[in-house]
Amino acid sequence: MRCPACQFNGTKVVDSRPVDDSKAIRRRRECEDCGFRFTTFEKVEETPLVLVKKDGSREEFSREKILRGLIRACEKRPVALDVLENIVFSIEKELRRAGNSEVKSEEVGEKVMDKLSKVDEVAYVRFASVYRQFKDINVFIEELKEIMKKNPSL
Repeated sequence: MRCPACQFNGTKVVDSRPVDDSKAIRRRRECEDCGFRFTTFEKVEETPLVLVKKDGSREEFSREKILRGLIRACEKRPVALDVLENIVFSIEKELRRAGNSEVKSEEVGEKVMDKLSKVDEVAYVRFASVYRQFKDINVFIEELKEIMKKNPSL
């Protein structure tokens, strides 16, 4: 590793510790020539997940897009941001464990709705109304009936 201060090509690792849920390693290094200390990160390079949209186009999976959609659905609802981040994390983990480099957007949307329905019913209906593009009130009412079947206490 080259020292960023003097460009000497020799450093030693002073300290290492896992970061980012043990997906990366943070290393403190020291230049063997000038003694300058700096930090590096070592991370596993994951194969990209490609999302196949309804029209057949493809784009890279974006956890940020899913999180933005969840935040929008949960606006003015008592749902903590870390709960939404955990939803996104668990969905991405499930998709990567499946081992497919391409995944249909419908599959991702259904996973989001499944997890969101367990967190907040109002946010679920908001997300579903955008995702499923409810055309009229009857489709909306049918979705509400499905929620009430799953949770009779409502």
